[in-house]
Amino acid sequence: MNGSKKIKSALISVFDKDGLAPIVKELHKNNVVIYSTGGTQKFIEEQDVPVVPVEELTSYPSILGGRVKTLHPKVFGGILTRRDNTSDQEQIAEFEIPELDLVIVDLYPFEDTVASGAGHADIIEKIDIGGISLIRAAAKNYKDVTIIPSKKQYDSFLKIITENACETSLGDRKDFARDAFDVSSHYDSHIFSYFNNGKKETFKQSISTNQTLRYGENPHQKGIFHGDLDAIFDKLWGKELSYNNLLDVDAAVNLMNEFKNDGPTFAILKHNNACGLATRETIHEAYTDALAGDPVSAFGGILISNKRLDVATANEISSLFCEVVIAPSYEAEAIEILKGKKNRIILVQKEIELPKRQFRTILNGVLEQDKDTVMEGREELTNATTLTPNEREIEDLLFAAKLCKHTKSNTIVIAKNKQLLASGTGQTSRVDALNQAIHKAQTFKFDLNGAVLASDAFFPFPDCVEIAGNVGVKTVIQPGGSIKDQLSIDYCNENGISMVFTGIRHFKH
Repeated sequence: MNGSKKIKSALISVFDKDGLAPIVKELHKNNVVIYSTGGTQKFIEEQDVPVVPVEELTSYPSILGGRVKTLHPKVFGGILTRRDNTSDQEQIAEFEIPELDLVIVDLYPFEDTVASGAGHADIIEKIDIGGISLIRAAAKNYKDVTIIPSKKQYDSFLKIITENACETSLGDRKDFARDAFDVSSHYDSHIFSYFNNGKKETFKQSISTNQTLRYGENPHQKGIFHGDLDAIFDKLWGKELSYNNLLDVDAAVNLMNEFKNDGPTFAILKHNNACGLATRETIHEAYTDALAGDPVSAFGGILISNKRLDVATANEISSLFCEVVIAPSYEAEAIEILKGKKNRIILVQKEIELPKRQFRTILNGVLEQDKDTVMEGREELTNATTLTPNEREIEDLLFAAKLCKHTKSNTIVIAKNKQLLASGTGQTSRVDALNQAIHKAQTFKFDLNGAVLASDAFFPFPDCVEIAGNVGVKTVIQPGGSIKDQLSIDYCNENGISMVFTGIRHFKH
């Protein structure tokens, strides 16, 4: 093999020993001298494999409560010595430093310790010093040394040494070195994030879990999802989620998060926007009325429920072509009904805290912002008009405002009796968004008399409230804040329309 090297000596120092036993036994079978320390040394001895304590090599014990074990020239000299460098070889001979051909490390679980809610002192002790140094040293000298930087590489390494009598190729070693710097940079990024806690405006993100997608937004684009979908969903059925599926699923989850404490609510989304939404006494009724909002756009959509999905609802859904169904749980028979379409993706959404920061690549950089987690309630509503909304209208206004927040700007949402009648989405003017919503509602024969209207931003002119009033809208919710607010207020007062201000804008681009 090109650049192949026989492993004759190894240093092993790992936190997680799972999967290590077959490796040490294979190394022993090939007469590899193994050095180790602490718990790893004890583990290797328990496998009836001879091991040389690092202390015998360094003539120093483990000190400072185990903080210093391998940080010694006789360890790092054996890793970093260049086998084809005469000066290096003379020096290691002079100082009696044995060459180390293999380094196996699994770092202290810093990330998991932080996630567990451990105290600061415990977290600090899980910052690995010796391990991270061993990884970098061995990876730097990959021409001569094989580095196994985490337990994730155990299986592939075992396969290589088993099939090749403990020899690794230069390509193998370079691949493991790549993995090593991936592990070390990820580790350091999470330590920085812990100490930084948002104080220093530096963009550092590292996600080690990823999934290659069939393609990106279009078939000619490559797509990858960086993250752990298994942490948020249990997939019960269907094909793999696509790039566009994931965008829609993200929009669906964020929208339904606004309704998680409400009564049975069902939403249907298409291209990141809701085309159907309703809250009812049962989830079956909620689905039926959500679908009625736009049964045409629902074709190929993403369906999401905030309650357990029952058989009655599954029977209704089964007749609709949809890409994904999401619910917190399902009746057993409902799952079997939904499996009637082999490619339909069925997801159980788990309770998980969603990220509070958002990132988007633009130009030659990245935009970062706080996620819009603000959602106005009754206490944020300020009556702007003489006429005030009644109780039913307030409930509809808050329902519409939640949806408006999660719809592409410019947007207008028209709702009635906790049902989306129509929305204007992603328009270049607010008037266009309103006209689109009215046209759509009328196309599906909705009665707009007594409906409510929500806007994601203020009205610079009174034209929107005038157009809305002419089709029967009786109350409006908007942020307010225009220097010409009074024009809209005056029109509403003169025409029997109530309007409330929230003081909160919800642009979504």
